[in-house]
Amino acid sequence: MVATKLRRARGKPRISIYFLSGFVMASAEQNQSEVPTPNDAPPQNGIPLVQFSEKPSLEEIRSQMQEFASERDWNQYHTPRNVLLALVGEVGELSEIFQWRGEVSAGLPGWSAADRTRLEHELSDVLLYLVRLSNVCGVDLPAAAARQMAHNAAKYPAERVRGDSRKYDQYDEYTRERETPDGEESS
Repeated sequence: MVATKLRRARGKPRISIYFLSGFVMASAEQNQSEVPTPNDAPPQNGIPLVQFSEKPSLEEIRSQMQEFASERDWNQYHTPRNVLLALVGEVGELSEIFQWRGEVSAGLPGWSAADRTRLEHELSDVLLYLVRLSNVCGVDLPAAAARQMAHNAAKYPAERVRGDSRKYDQYDEYTRERETPDGEESS
């Protein structure tokens, strides 16, 4: 989904384009053709830079999802199990988009507008169900994500794992630190 808004900057009309599923956020003076596409964004380590819009926040999405379900009397059906199964179904639909395409390059070069729109819909559905699942489970998702990123940084220190895709327990240092004197791995 692409949202546009017209605003004035120093008396000149500006058009801001937000690719809401995170492809790129850009603005251009009067001419939309000047706005870079996701593939025109300067890459960082081969990955196109992505800048998400600030709004809506995860809290705003959580609140809107709660209101949406309440207005329809659907909270009775939104048990953790049911929402999880709906999330899994949406992840399956997202997977179908990539199925049989072989390896897909970052930035999705060569993808049609229709493919990108379908991707946006499925990514959004996954996000919405993930936020709803965290809500019905009583998990503060942004706080949990911040804790998990700190945990992952400790498990995968950049100076140790740079350029190496092995799992943390496959590194000799990790295995040695977790072994007890009798050779068994500690918990």
